[in-house]
Amino acid sequence: MREVDVVGVRVEMPSNQPIVLLRESDGERYLPIWIGAVEATAIAFAQQGVVPPRPLTHDLMKNILDETGNVLDEVRITDMRDGVFYALLCFESGIEVSARPSDSIALALRTGTRIVCDEGVLEEAGLAVPDEQEDEVERFREFLDHVTPEDFESGPEA
Repeated sequence: MREVDVVGVRVEMPSNQPIVLLRESDGERYLPIWIGAVEATAIAFAQQGVVPPRPLTHDLMKNILDETGNVLDEVRITDMRDGVFYALLCFESGIEVSARPSDSIALALRTGTRIVCDEGVLEEAGLAVPDEQEDEVERFREFLDHVTPEDFESGPEA
């Protein structure tokens, strides 16, 4: 397992599909994971420190963990099959719960839990970005500094 950091979320064009971008903490590989708009908003809220007036789903999950004394020890991105990523929420008690990576990442950001990714997943789906391409990554980071959760709302249902 390799530790990864959350670079941020953005909307991939022209598909208009949100992605969360992870980066190896001590490497040059990036892992893009396509996610839903609601999860993109949840991740963006956590990164920007936005506290909603009422707890959203991931805030509620964090509150339940806090109140019941269950410590989320680690989030693991464990597999990718047919283009679908899989994750586990690993608790201090030894219990592991299967979860979507997007929900796992949103919860990890709220709890300060480290995120790790299986080496095989990084080999299969990770993208190596040499130093000379870091300018593009820096532009992406600048984009993330200015994106708002409302940018992920889609159509009249949002």
